[in-house]
Amino acid sequence: MNSIRFAAIDIGSNAVRLLIMSVVPEDPNELFTKVQMIRVPLRLGQESFITGRIDEKKSKQLIRLMKSFKHLMKVYEVTDYRACATSAMRDAKNGKELVKEIKKETDLKIEIIDGQEEASIINENHFADNLNKDANYAFVDVGGGSTEISLFVNGEIIQSKSYNIGTVRLLNDKVEPEEYDHLFSDLAELKEQYKIFDIIGSGGNIIKLYALGQVHKNNKLSLTKLESVYELLKLHTVDELITQYNLKPDRADVITHAAGLYIEVAKRIGARSFIVPRTGLADGLIHMLYEKWKLKNNFTENFIA
Repeated sequence: MNSIRFAAIDIGSNAVRLLIMSVVPEDPNELFTKVQMIRVPLRLGQESFITGRIDEKKSKQLIRLMKSFKHLMKVYEVTDYRACATSAMRDAKNGKELVKEIKKETDLKIEIIDGQEEASIINENHFADNLNKDANYAFVDVGGGSTEISLFVNGEIIQSKSYNIGTVRLLNDKVEPEEYDHLFSDLAELKEQYKIFDIIGSGGNIIKLYALGQVHKNNKLSLTKLESVYELLKLHTVDELITQYNLKPDRADVITHAAGLYIEVAKRIGARSFIVPRTGLADGLIHMLYEKWKLKNNFTENFIA
């Protein structure tokens, strides 16, 4: 059985990622295998959220990185790719201009997506397929520039919303008070209408917090345990977090902001624990590319026939 490879580029506010995965179409389980994952802490949001622009140095770095990613995709013989930019590029006044420059220099197409589409793509991972269909879940993805929250009822997404509250914004004190008002109002409404005991947590920070909580694989991270980890991390400087907990510098200075936000959301909706499936935007893009490939090649019909 021959495998095919797809690539996803996630241009986030804190880091830029390239994910390459392979899948064997003839395999009835359609299991995806990670071929390559590269994460570069470019932190585009540092300038975008403060000055409203991505400066020349960061722009050149991003262009060089896209050139490198293009070469890697050729080396790995990628069938198709999709590249999406989120909050930092959305907010940058020169975001669209930079996208055009990347296209000119690398021939790579970059899409600047809004928060609603970002949430929709992340949910393409189908992680909810294995959850209790009779229970309600809140999906929460805390990124560098925004937080996406979706509501699952009876295994289906019934709403998704995005808020301009993210770890890089929090680090630089660039969250507008109105965003908190909007978030807290929506969470209060969720709590009033639905019983939600579990949050599906997405993103690099919650994955690291899950590990720091020393939770057994596939077990839930309790809110109580997360609060304990949060209080412990707050006792340390960024340098101490790097050396004592083996955190990358761009993770160490934002992880307490992420933990605090996850805890706040959980408390306001009455959730008691977190399920952490270790998937994100790039994984969702891969699944969408594969579905697109199957449709284009009439694969389902041919395979059944």
